[in-house]
Amino acid sequence: MWCKKCRRETENETCELCGSVTEKEIPYEVFWCDDCKIPVIKAANSIDKNICTLCNKNTTYLCSDLRPVFPEERLLLEIIVAEPFAYQDKSVWVSNNRYYIDGKAKLLTSSSYKKKSPKVIRELIEQYSTQNDYLFFNQNIEAFIKANRDRLNYLKDEAYAFIQSTAEKYSNERIVISFSGGKDSTVTADLVARALSDPSLVHIFGDTTLEFLLTIDYAKRFRKNNPKTIFKVAKNKEQNFYEVCKDIGPPARILRWCCSMFKTGPITRVLNSMYRDKDILTFYGIRKCESVSRSKYNRVEDNAESVKIQKQKVASPIFYWKDIDVWLYILGERIDFNDAYRIGYNRVGCWCCPNNNDRDQFLSQIYYPEQAERWRNFLVDFAKRIGKPDAEVYVDTGKWKARQGGNGVLAAEDIKIKFTSCTAEEKAKIYKLNKPVDDNFIQLFNPFGKISPELGRKLINETIVIDIKTKVPILSIQPFSQDGYEFAVKIKTLNVAKHDDLQRMVSYQVKKYNACRKCLKCESLCKYGAISIYDDTYHINEQKCKRCKMCVTSKYLEGGCLMDKYLKTKE
Repeated sequence: MWCKKCRRETENETCELCGSVTEKEIPYEVFWCDDCKIPVIKAANSIDKNICTLCNKNTTYLCSDLRPVFPEERLLLEIIVAEPFAYQDKSVWVSNNRYYIDGKAKLLTSSSYKKKSPKVIRELIEQYSTQNDYLFFNQNIEAFIKANRDRLNYLKDEAYAFIQSTAEKYSNERIVISFSGGKDSTVTADLVARALSDPSLVHIFGDTTLEFLLTIDYAKRFRKNNPKTIFKVAKNKEQNFYEVCKDIGPPARILRWCCSMFKTGPITRVLNSMYRDKDILTFYGIRKCESVSRSKYNRVEDNAESVKIQKQKVASPIFYWKDIDVWLYILGERIDFNDAYRIGYNRVGCWCCPNNNDRDQFLSQIYYPEQAERWRNFLVDFAKRIGKPDAEVYVDTGKWKARQGGNGVLAAEDIKIKFTSCTAEEKAKIYKLNKPVDDNFIQLFNPFGKISPELGRKLINETIVIDIKTKVPILSIQPFSQDGYEFAVKIKTLNVAKHDDLQRMVSYQVKKYNACRKCLKCESLCKYGAISIYDDTYHINEQKCKRCKMCVTSKYLEGGCLMDKYLKTKE
């Protein structure tokens, strides 16, 4: 709900500040004017939705959303289904795999992309690209912008009001723009800078090391064109994507460890270095219509379960926008954007993302043939290693994207908690470790209280953990020798009402010690910046840790370690 008077979002039908009736999200649809050869965006409940705002003639319903097809993608389409330049003087738009040529639908099935090989298509594009031009496209887009000027003005006004209202409690020094190099973050960055009249806001670009080359080029161009912007690059320079894939397997749709390791984690590090304990407001380019999971978000989020990086509140100015709205803004405001969209990509995340569809993979084979071949070869080798009977079919049909757990992966052994109950001491368990107990292991118990080795029995190298509030011992930790365990530790719970609950959280830390792959999820989870991973070791800063126990609570970190989700196997 949105209150126009107070210019703020609320969950109530009546604004609690001024009492005005708030507005619900109004659905918009795309209509086609056959005279002007353009799409017209109209509210679904508009009385003149069937009338073109440019020529006042009748329109027909086209679809719910749409995006423009640039001349580069148009040439690709022509090579696949027609002849080069067959649609050069036609208005071409697309929605998913359905192209609209002067308003007439043309469906491209998966078989359409197999009529010519990527190599042949690449050669034809190179042959004809010099003859390709933007003359008709530019004229058509100008008409599109003119016809939808009212919609563009509404989008701008509403977004400016939302940004100003959301940011009013934050100084500009504590406002961040998440910049991915995609169209949505590009629009968000422009809106926020204009709404707050500040071109020097902090932008953080998460370089996942798997970006399109065109995305890197655009990020460089953005920095050059916006010299006053504070532009920070967040990049994991310690990990190699392919090496991690060899260890724990490639990411899959529900096993996208890469997001934490190569995006969220590095961004957290930049935020921690810049803001330490300060709360910040981050503007994101998230849109409700992008996916089922994003449709469940709120436009403003600060809930610990929803926010990936805990020190921030996140807000999405374009949350209700559709694709056609984003392009209306980019083209109408003359904003530079990532050239990957010109050649046909609908999204420009990681080029090998498991969420990419068959069409994205097809485009990568055309425009990034060496990377695409290397990735396929790796996937085939991995499939063979985990015992898939027909590895190439498994890869080429996309079944690798649906992979779940660590079946066939050697690293899966590290997340299996193996223990025995101590026969000599009640409430004590002996855990198997894959390396000796050392100071790095002991400091993992900082979230439970004050680590006090001086209170332990020195002959058995015992360490006691004291509850911060009650000042009584709650854990006893000591290295141990156990038959069948090369390395082991005995951990006993003391003076607590729920021994099993505490032991479960203890087991999470044991799992981290055995299985940590430096995914950086824990760094992002800790709002106090107490957790860090360096020198291949997981560290918890005793002075920064507030003992909130988020890092050992399954509500926030299922299984206590992100590797548990990625490497869990069926027994």
